[in-house]
Amino acid sequence: MDLLPRVGITAVGSHLPQQTVTSRQLQDEVAAGARLPLPGGMFEKATGIRTRRFAGPDEHPSTLALGAARRALAARGLAPADLDLLLFASASRDVCEPATAHLVQAELGSRAHALDVSNACNSFLNGIDTARAMILAGRATRALVVTGETPSRAMRRDPSGLAEFRAGFAGYTFGDGAAAVLVERVDRGGILDVETQTASEHWEVGGIPGGGSRHPRGDEWSYFRGGGKELRGVFEQIGADILTRVAARTGLGWDAYARVLVHQVTLPYLERFVELTGVPADKLVVTVPELGNLASATIGVQLDRIMPELATGDRVLMVGLGGGVSLMTMVWEKS
Repeated sequence: MDLLPRVGITAVGSHLPQQTVTSRQLQDEVAAGARLPLPGGMFEKATGIRTRRFAGPDEHPSTLALGAARRALAARGLAPADLDLLLFASASRDVCEPATAHLVQAELGSRAHALDVSNACNSFLNGIDTARAMILAGRATRALVVTGETPSRAMRRDPSGLAEFRAGFAGYTFGDGAAAVLVERVDRGGILDVETQTASEHWEVGGIPGGGSRHPRGDEWSYFRGGGKELRGVFEQIGADILTRVAARTGLGWDAYARVLVHQVTLPYLERFVELTGVPADKLVVTVPELGNLASATIGVQLDRIMPELATGDRVLMVGLGGGVSLMTMVWEKS
């Protein structure tokens, strides 16, 4: 007999802005702004990203999140008033204060307890885990976890020279998007396992320095900075053990999963993940060539795409990677 009630994901929704930008278009813009003679096709060759979506001038994290939230509620046949917890779990936000969750809620029309959860690209998984904990603690019964990402706003489109171009190159992988899930008690299945690993000594490897008290003003600090190779090296160094622990604790091998959803930065990065872990490539949901690095929305968008094909009892392994640096896994079984 289970000692704790089961909590699971009961609905999912996603939303992508309509504007599509090719790697060639982005590279031409950056090359012109920086006056750098970049090799033809460099962005696509280095990242495997062909296209990505960019939010328009009137689209913000909250507006993208709202589209995903409405789809998740519609999939479950629920109204905003049915929620008692709303978590905006994202690396992007509309404003520093108040929490962007309130901006989402004001438009959605719900009256739930609302707050933000932020942990770079692991924000969405952290939000789902937080919602589960609140439900298990008796503090909530039905939670909406939503992310809205606009990391394209942190791209440096006109670097002053080669040094700035290199410092911000990882930012050219970004694309914008949103996802949402409903989290509540279920009769069977649900979230079966959660594992985390954190190496905070690497927090300076990549990120957006501005917006806090260290650099409160100035566009100079509002661009993403970081070395993709350095981040990849850290994840390779500390990442293998987390999957070994999950397999040992749960007794689940790759055959036990219908799908494996992985945060995707670039296509070479994803191929390296497959090489290191041995995950069967046909279990992945590959979105990065089409959508780029969606930050914390990556796994939610993938889940929305496969939800119709999943049957009751199918298990999904979610693997998150985030700046900071943090890793996170979640094993979910469809109820």
